[in-house]
Parts: sequence; C-alpha cells; structure tokens
Amino acid sequence: MAHKLFSYIAFITFFLVFFHFSTLVVSQYPYGGYSYGRLDYQFYDRSCPRLLNMVRYGVWVAYRNDTRIAASLLRLHFHDCFVNGCDGSVLLDDTENMKGEKNALPNRNSVRGYEVIDNIKADVERFCPSTVSCVDILTLAAREAVAMAGRPSWPVLLGRRDGISASQQAANEQLPSPFEPLDNITAKFTAKGLDLKDVVVLSGAHTIGYAQCFTFKRRLFNFQGSGQPDPTLDASTLSNLRTMCPNADSSNTNLAPLDSASTYRFDNMYYTNLVSNVGLLESDQALARDPKTIPMVNSYSTNSYLFWNDFGTSMAKLGNLGVLTGNQGQIRNKCGAVNL
Repeated sequence: MAHKLFSYIAFITFFLVFFHFSTLVVSQYPYGGYSYGRLDYQFYDRSCPRLLNMVRYGVWVAYRNDTRIAASLLRLHFHDCFVNGCDGSVLLDDTENMKGEKNALPNRNSVRGYEVIDNIKADVERFCPSTVSCVDILTLAAREAVAMAGRPSWPVLLGRRDGISASQQAANEQLPSPFEPLDNITAKFTAKGLDLKDVVVLSGAHTIGYAQCFTFKRRLFNFQGSGQPDPTLDASTLSNLRTMCPNADSSNTNLAPLDSASTYRFDNMYYTNLVSNVGLLESDQALARDPKTIPMVNSYSTNSYLFWNDFGTSMAKLGNLGVLTGNQGQIRNKCGAVNL
C-alpha cells in the first residue's frame, strides 16, 4: 500500500511539475516555427475565468438553431488567420477610410457567423469588460464548433490582440480559391509558414458545410473549357449535382454539401470521397491526383484518429499565424469596429 501511495504521489508531483514547465516553455519559445510572445493556455484564467463556458454556450445556442454554423465559424477563423495573421480583421466593418475583408470576393455573400461572435463578445464584455479580444473568441469558437460537430477538442493558446485595420485587397490576393491549381494553393500556404501537409489536413475541414454552385459548376458542364464535364467525376455524383446546380446563372448561389455522406459530422469521409472521385471542389479532388498528396489522402481515408490528431496540430499552427500580443493592437469593445 505504501509503495502504491508513493507511486501515486510521485506521479502527481511529476504531472504538476511537467504541466508548469510546459506552460513556461509554451510562453517563451516558438512552437512549429511561430513565436507566440505572451500567448498562454491559461491567459484568461484569472481575468475572465468563465470565458470558455461563455464561448461554448454561445456556439451551442447557434449550433442548436443552425447546424451549418459549425462549418461557418471554422471558415470564418480560417479566413481571418490567412489574411495578414489572426487578428480579427475579418470581423471589421467597412468605414469611409477602410475597405475591409467582409466584402472581399472570397467573403461577400459567403462567409457567415459574424453575429455569433458579436453575441458572445457582448456576453463576455458584461462579465469581463475590455479584457478578451475578438480574435481569441473567434479562435475558441471555431474549436468549439468543430467539437460540436463530432471532433475531439485541441488545446488553444490565448492572449491574441485585435488588429486595428483590414484590407479587402489583401483578402482578395491571399485567400486560396477553389479555382486555383494545387501548386498555387500550396504556395499561398507556404507563404504563411504552413506546408503541404497543412494543405491536405486543413482541406479536411470540408467534411462539413456547403459550397455555392458557382464554385464547382464548371466541373459539371465545361471542365477546363472542354464543353464537357470533368471525366474523373463519378457519374452518379455528376447527375445529382446537375440537378442541384442547373447550367444557368440563376443557380450560382444554390448550395451543395461538400461531403454528402456526412454533411454535418466532422469525420474523415471527406478523404474517402476523394478516393472515390466524388470530391466536390476541383481543388479538393486535386489532392487525390497529385503524387505528393495521394499518400496522405489515402492514410486519412482509412484512419480517422490520424486525421483528427493532425487536424488539431494544423489548427494550432493556423491559429497562431501573425498574432498580435503585448501592447500591439487592442482589445476591441465591439468586434465590428476599432475602438475610438
């Protein structure tokens, strides 16, 4: 009994020392090539201890009313971080002196979820005024949304500060497009400090959500200017998609599920679809054709746990791109506007 008690005490002591040491290391040293400044997992533990519960509740309320919001919040976070870093710039409204990112071509009439972040921010401000940044709320909300769609959680460093500007031009230039070849998309990722594996892993976010018909319609009717459909597209899938997206401009904004097998469940069916040539977007299906990415697609299609683990790792990298810390930026009082 004494031996067991000693072992238990030793384990607890080791855990506490390791946990304390790992926190210090995370705060002081870069992870995966990114310097986090003063980011810390416990950043708000004293200043806003109820933060996680408030974010989780806000996302749950939104998800209960609209299951599509999980994919929308994840995409909103991606579109924020990919344009000049994770600084909440995608949340800013246009002003007389600034054309922001909300009306950039990849975002206009497409990106959703702003009101969810605004509602959570309002709740947080009531309990923790001028303390929690909008970008940290968005980062946490994206994680909680994915968790509600069925994927286990991942740790999120906190302490980001909000940017004070946004750029429509930067969003137009920096965000990947479903019309681009894989090499171009990969180049945009590597320019941010991400790599080819991150391209494959983060594309797996398309296991939930929808796409507008104009983003893939040319695969159905005029692939690469041939006047014919994409010959690699599964025949049954082609027929179903043509029903949802007729060859007329009026259907451009119709929606089709990115993963028809499990539209609202965060799983690895996205990769199974690619292996079966039923990926929706041309840029997605390209991952199953390139010899550099095929092995990863095959691995994720057969091992959901590998995908979930790698997805969390890539999301952590994404969430710490170009962050503002310390005295940089500000803590916005409202997410859509810079403090006066």
